[in-house]
Amino acid sequence: MLSYEEKSAIADSFTELERRQVSLGRANYHYEQSVYDKKTVVYHLHPNGNGFVYAGLLQGYEKDDKGLVNIRDFTADELRTIIEQSIHSLSAIPQSLESVDSHDSDESTEEEHWTNASNQTLTLQFEDEDQMWYIYAGLNLDTVFETYEEAKEYLEEEGFRPAMKK
Repeated sequence: MLSYEEKSAIADSFTELERRQVSLGRANYHYEQSVYDKKTVVYHLHPNGNGFVYAGLLQGYEKDDKGLVNIRDFTADELRTIIEQSIHSLSAIPQSLESVDSHDSDESTEEEHWTNASNQTLTLQFEDEDQMWYIYAGLNLDTVFETYEEAKEYLEEEGFRPAMKK
């Protein structure tokens, strides 16, 4: 297990992160350029070596209900990788959110329409409230994904393409 000093040195090496001391000698590292409300990348890095990294927008990690991954037993390379991935995930705006018209009256949801060769349409909808991507067939919920990339891959595998805007 890496020591607190080793983990702190790794987190400190990310110049885009701002270190903030919190209670009990712990430190948080914030990413102020985040495009999301979430700004804490490293959470409660403790002098005993325990701590967490936000991975709520990432796949392949065992996360708690807040999207945090316990980094107690991470190697230096694993820690660098997850911090880098976390920063990148908080930097990226999914394409669908960049292109959505701003006149949508409900700012907490964004959506795209996808069609297939049979002219069937599915709606891909992002809901801010729970940070999930929902796919609807009409009014019926088809499936749910944690990331835009997963939802897009699913739609493409099922033969759907983004619908042309009118």
